[in-house]
Amino acid sequence: MSTSSRLRRQRAAAVATPLPTRVKPRPEPTWRDRARYAFDASMARGPSALLGYLGLAVVVMVLLTAAVAVIVGTGPTDNPITAAYNALLHTIDSGTVAGDTGTGYIVLGLVVTAGGIVIFSAFIGVLATSLDERLVELRKGRSMVLERDHTVILGWSDTIFTIVSELAVANESEKDPVIVILADRDKVEMEDAIRERVGDLRTTKVVCRTGSPIDLRDLAIANHHKCRSIIVLSPDEEDPDASVIKTILALTRGPDRRVEPYRIVAEIEDPANLEAAALVGGSEAVLLDKSETIARLIVQTSRQAGAAAVYVELLDFDGEEIYFRHDAGLTGRTYADALLAYENCAVMGVRTAEGVTVNPPADTVLGPEDEIVAVAEDDSVLLAAAPAIGAVDATRITAGRHEPALAHRALIIGVNRRTPTVLRELDEFLAPGSEAVLFAADEAKLDAVASRTHSLSRVTVQTRAGITTDRATLASLDVCSFNHVIVMSDDDMPAQRSDARTLVTLLHLRELTADAEQHVTIASEMLDEGNRALAQVTKVDDVIVSDEIVSLLLAQISENEHLAEVFDELFNAEGSEVYLRDAAAYVSAGAPVTFATLVASAAARGESAIGYRHIAQAEDPDAAFGVRLNVAKSELLACEPGDRLIVLAED
Repeated sequence: MSTSSRLRRQRAAAVATPLPTRVKPRPEPTWRDRARYAFDASMARGPSALLGYLGLAVVVMVLLTAAVAVIVGTGPTDNPITAAYNALLHTIDSGTVAGDTGTGYIVLGLVVTAGGIVIFSAFIGVLATSLDERLVELRKGRSMVLERDHTVILGWSDTIFTIVSELAVANESEKDPVIVILADRDKVEMEDAIRERVGDLRTTKVVCRTGSPIDLRDLAIANHHKCRSIIVLSPDEEDPDASVIKTILALTRGPDRRVEPYRIVAEIEDPANLEAAALVGGSEAVLLDKSETIARLIVQTSRQAGAAAVYVELLDFDGEEIYFRHDAGLTGRTYADALLAYENCAVMGVRTAEGVTVNPPADTVLGPEDEIVAVAEDDSVLLAAAPAIGAVDATRITAGRHEPALAHRALIIGVNRRTPTVLRELDEFLAPGSEAVLFAADEAKLDAVASRTHSLSRVTVQTRAGITTDRATLASLDVCSFNHVIVMSDDDMPAQRSDARTLVTLLHLRELTADAEQHVTIASEMLDEGNRALAQVTKVDDVIVSDEIVSLLLAQISENEHLAEVFDELFNAEGSEVYLRDAAAYVSAGAPVTFATLVASAAARGESAIGYRHIAQAEDPDAAFGVRLNVAKSELLACEPGDRLIVLAED
């Protein structure tokens, strides 16, 4: 088809197409439309507009009534002001009509009174509704927090109860301490849960607010610009680390952030996300690797009974705590001198410009700017710095005897995401030639963990599949042939169900090892702190409650960020760790000796003695399982068989 033919067809089609019907223009809005629109716009302002209209109705009705009464002459007075006042009384008080005289005035009074009843009933209804809405709004916890120098907790998880409880103890000596919690939960539910689970808050006030920590507008409600420290919790969701990182990002990169650096401490579930979180938080955030920390503690406590109680005593605020102090009197003196400098403080390290060193060499000379790291009952005790009065009996000090490390066998029952880290830590601590046996019901999980053990140099790993709660299966493992047994919790189960299976396994293990020729240390991981007491019934050596340990660490570091360096070295296999060693091996046999003598003997071996464990109280939870930190230097100790000296040492 040619171009000219195509154009002719298009013109013909255009002529044949009917023109669209012309739309009739909309008429201009009438005064009624304008009045209705103005009324709707004013009502959008809320209850105040409705109250204004009701007040206007009262004024109009009073003026009309007064005008009728004066013009018609039915009222008791012809004064417009008095007539208006009488009309107002009829509007407010229905009983006023009882004193009216004259038929016309009585009828007029009844009309005004009826109108007043309607108007004021509506007024009371609007006022009550407004108050109820305001109370509901306040109940939602959306009002701005006006506190200063407070601790902010962002997010909600089961760890929050231990954190609040510990902060309440730590802030007992503070004036008007405040904890502000911002979480995407109902305000009243949060308050009820804290009241039920925490109980005594001492002098601390807890303020709960509802909002998302990753929303900048909600974040401002907590007044984080004026806070002392911020704790970011890992939420109970599919990807908790993403929420933690976004919260840190909102804090450090927000458009209205403060000039001063924040003090942020946050927990990270997956070690793979640590690098991203560190990039966002920078020097303002201390990141706690939850899996790594728990795995390290499990390994350390599995190697020696009582270690878990020592760590809990160091981490909680109820009792002895770790403090820093600059003492000019120690400048130029050695670390060995510092160990014996105080009566009621146990020195455990030094903080210099380069960082914290736990248990440095005894001949380390303290500089003018150095601080000591010490265990004390309170910071006021350390500041008082009472000199030691306990005498050192040098004649009782014995030379150190370092026994060669022997290859050990470890049985790990159960597999979770922390198991590879546990194996890696065992490889750091155990002697070459050691063996670890993984025992779990899920063969796929066993194979997955075993495939990640090629880098281990000291420990060989074997796997066994079977039901972990079956006694016959456990007996077939020959549990008594192992030096250490670790029972891991199952992260894929609800906490209560997982802990129940762990308790059953512990009961079987204790029975199987009751007649063992050598002591088999048994350490167990629990998910719920409430099950700790039940686990003690099984005579287990140590119990690590994952959430409790993490909560204690978060609370401690939020109060002093430098403690992160201390705990990192304590938990690291390359630094000095906690050991419970035979107290009698540090002194010669004889009469009781002062704790100062034990400290001096430990110092001669390159160790820092920070406490003592009485074997007679090893099964008494009220006595902290016999663990006593920061023993007075002058206290006499008998060094009974089985008693342990708690020291910090490198091996």
